[in-house]
Amino acid sequence: MYPYYDQDWSVLPPENNRRFNPSFNMTTIRQAITEAVERVKMPTPTRLRDLIRQIRAARTAAEERAVVNKECAYIRSTFRDEDSVWRCRNIAKLLYIHMLGYPAHFGQLECLKLTASPRFTDKRIGYLGAMLLLDERQDVHLLITNCLKNDLNSSTQFVVGLALCTLGAIASPEMARDLASEVERLMKSPNTYIRKKATLCAFRVIRRVPELMEIFLPATRSLLSEKNHGILITGVTLITEMCENSVDTLNHFKKIVPNLVRILKNLILAGYSPEHDVSGVSDPFLQVKILRLLRILGHNDPDASEAMNDILAQVATNTETSKNVGNTILYETVLSIMDIRSEGGLRVLAVNILGRFLLNSDKNIRYVALNTLLRTVHADISAVQRHRATILECLKDPDVSIRRRAMELSFALINTQNIRIMTKELLVFLEKSDADFKAQCSSGMILSAERFSPSLRWHLDTQLSVLIAAGNYVRDDVVSSTIQLISSSPVNEQTYITHKLWDSLQVANHCEDKQPLLQVAVWSIGEYGDLFMNGNNADGLEPPSDDELIGLFQKFLTSVHVSTTSKQYALVSLAKLSTRINNRNDDILYLIKSFGTDLNVDLQQRGVEFAQLFGTYNSLRPALLEKMPPMQIQRDSSQNGGSFDETAETSSSADLLENGGSEDHVNKELANNDQSNILLDLLGSGIDFSADNNVQMMNNKNTVPETSTSNNQDLLDLLGLGGGDVIPTSTITPAPLGVLNGNDLTGLNANNAPAPMLGLGTMVGDLGITNTPALGDITISSQPTNMQYDGPMLTALDKNGILVQLASVKANNGSLQIVMTATNNSMDTLEQYLFQAAVPRSFTLQMMSPSGTTLPPGGSLTQEMTVSCTTNAVLKMRLRISYVINGQPILEQTELSGFPQTSRE
Repeated sequence: MYPYYDQDWSVLPPENNRRFNPSFNMTTIRQAITEAVERVKMPTPTRLRDLIRQIRAARTAAEERAVVNKECAYIRSTFRDEDSVWRCRNIAKLLYIHMLGYPAHFGQLECLKLTASPRFTDKRIGYLGAMLLLDERQDVHLLITNCLKNDLNSSTQFVVGLALCTLGAIASPEMARDLASEVERLMKSPNTYIRKKATLCAFRVIRRVPELMEIFLPATRSLLSEKNHGILITGVTLITEMCENSVDTLNHFKKIVPNLVRILKNLILAGYSPEHDVSGVSDPFLQVKILRLLRILGHNDPDASEAMNDILAQVATNTETSKNVGNTILYETVLSIMDIRSEGGLRVLAVNILGRFLLNSDKNIRYVALNTLLRTVHADISAVQRHRATILECLKDPDVSIRRRAMELSFALINTQNIRIMTKELLVFLEKSDADFKAQCSSGMILSAERFSPSLRWHLDTQLSVLIAAGNYVRDDVVSSTIQLISSSPVNEQTYITHKLWDSLQVANHCEDKQPLLQVAVWSIGEYGDLFMNGNNADGLEPPSDDELIGLFQKFLTSVHVSTTSKQYALVSLAKLSTRINNRNDDILYLIKSFGTDLNVDLQQRGVEFAQLFGTYNSLRPALLEKMPPMQIQRDSSQNGGSFDETAETSSSADLLENGGSEDHVNKELANNDQSNILLDLLGSGIDFSADNNVQMMNNKNTVPETSTSNNQDLLDLLGLGGGDVIPTSTITPAPLGVLNGNDLTGLNANNAPAPMLGLGTMVGDLGITNTPALGDITISSQPTNMQYDGPMLTALDKNGILVQLASVKANNGSLQIVMTATNNSMDTLEQYLFQAAVPRSFTLQMMSPSGTTLPPGGSLTQEMTVSCTTNAVLKMRLRISYVINGQPILEQTELSGFPQTSRE
């Protein structure tokens, strides 16, 4: 018999929730009660706000991890139970957990389920989760493509917008190709909301897959005719991306310059519009976008630049400057003026705007002004010079970034007219600057003095001032360049600077913080000790006594604060002093012998070997330790954009100098290594120049005939070029007896024969004495012969508007005189032009310095070379031409023949 229940059992299932059910028995009652109890035991879902509050309340990272792990465990359990009621809330909490850096990848499939939901609230959370959690490297990423395609065809604009946003954020190349047609269709939609979203999505698709650009071109043309500012901004952004990625597209859109000018003019002249007004400026975001696009369209295009000159002048003069919004527009205007073919007056106006920025109290604006001036100083340096005083004031700014940019810009402004004033200000800055600035500033001052020094005396004084002010922070190139300058100076200047260096050592009681100054000083004293101690000094400087001089060397050599490098300089200098001053050889020998047992192996070797010059080889000491010949180190220094690059013979030497390597080290690297490297680059593989297959290579700086060394012979064998035991050369000069080898300090080999001397006064490490590398004499020619060339004109290169031709004529001595002429017929400026040539080893090639390294539009430069031959052979040349155009390095290689036949002298 069935009982009668006069009670509503709300906990029972709906089918059993009735007063009388014939199928109702005690079993079903117990089952219903069990299910109800289980439901009560399950925890109540935590809201996102409560989860955030719990995580923020955690005092330690362990407490935070405990809260997150507990919530993640609950979310996983709801995912397993297919609880669709709280799925949206759980994904929202999971996204917050993901933002904190905890793993949340297990929610990817649940996001896909939400995107397939018909409810907009679920789709919104699902697509947001897809953008954050999905990764194109996982297979789950492919499952959302069909859902996106369905939602792109939805009748609800907000659903379509969600799909477009998601596609733009997570589109893989495959997904972009599948849905590009849908995006292009939506760009033509009459709904402005959808059209704006579709244009932004197309921008992301093109950035992901540039070859899809052509699909969106037809729909893009109509975007600039819209009055809605949102569509205008997105349209300009899309066109900018297209123009940056394709030259053809850039030329296609140059015809829209008048439309852009009209839009920008309407924005300037438009009255107050509350919808678009920002701090009194009408839609500054759209103005900035248009100015950037105009800059791209007008670059190196005179017609497009002329069409936008007037509007740029209006923007520069009518924009409000009291707020940062106006300053942003002015900044973009300045960049556009400097990047297009603008008029001279407009460039002056742009520089004046940056000058006003320098007076702004905001540090960010001052930094932007300095950085922009540094990038555009080459465009109109005379206009920038008017703000020189303000730039120098920025050297005193407490902000380190502003001081650095001001220093770099100051070096870019130095010329022959202001070198004295600028150097004086920079010396004050160098003395008071932080250690991080001293190395770069000192190198920049040395380079500027080399380029623009008004007199040799001033140049020497400046070098000395830099050594004193920078202390131990100067780079090795400063020491080597100072020694090179002193060695190539007249006798009276050598005497003068040696006295000044001596006086500086007397003032600097603690030389441990001025080691480079000590090295230059002891080198000069040792090299020119006879002039220093006994010469007539017109400047009235009194020389020290012999005791004072020896005492100074003893102080430095026995000091624990003096570096090993400085002691190396001092030992070599002391050995040379034994031939410069009289009656003090016993004291000098005592100091030198004391290093025979030094713990430093290098100093010990110097002490032992130099001591031998006072005993067994005493008769050779005066000749071995005679004065070094003047060192002629060729170096082109440039200060473009504040970077003090030292462009030497090849790019490898520039890298060495840029990393702080010394000039003598660079020249040794060139002599020993770079010839082989350039030979490999220039000749390529499988080159057969002549019957003997011996090759000689030259660049546009120095003439380097090579001798037969094992390294070069190995290189020839490696290339399959062969070669004899001895490579003939006519430019090897025997070294004088006073030349020492870096590996044998006594300068004596097994046969007591001197080695060939390097024509450049390169230095052996830190010794300051001439090296004897394996290569032949390096001959540097700097003046052209101005000969008339009436021989055949051979075209080496005719590409991209660059024409390189070689004309030749036979000289009286049987050699061949060749002149290279490079002409720039393009509209772009060529920079860092480098001409290199390789000839067979049976020929000798000598090259003059080029007339320049920069080719403006319509400009030309020349370079002369002389080729002589030891046999009656046919001349072939392998040429390598490199330059930089629009910031892009270009390298061309070719082989040239057809020269008149040379004859043996």
